[in-house]
Amino acid sequence: MNPSNPPYRDQALKLFPWICARCAREFAGARLRELTVHHKDGNHDNNPPDGSNWELLCIYCHENEHARVEDARAAGGGQPAPEKEKPSATHRPFADLAKKLRDS
Repeated sequence: MNPSNPPYRDQALKLFPWICARCAREFAGARLRELTVHHKDGNHDNNPPDGSNWELLCIYCHENEHARVEDARAAGGGQPAPEKEKPSATHRPFADLAKKLRDS
């Protein structure tokens, strides 16, 4: 297995839009390599085929996510806030798409 392109990455790219789940930047073409798969539970062996343990993060947000975990451990805490409590991206690229198409 090539560690820079694990098999679950190909599956995640088929399941999810090519948008970072944190900063909402879009990726395509040569920049697609900057989009990584983050395991929500931290277990790289937990790769359900439905992608429920994955989210796509750009390399910068992915690094930040792991740094937050390390910072929390160093401060004497455990893990940072659980996934459900963390804010998700607020950018909605397809918001009001139906209306925009009707009006054009």
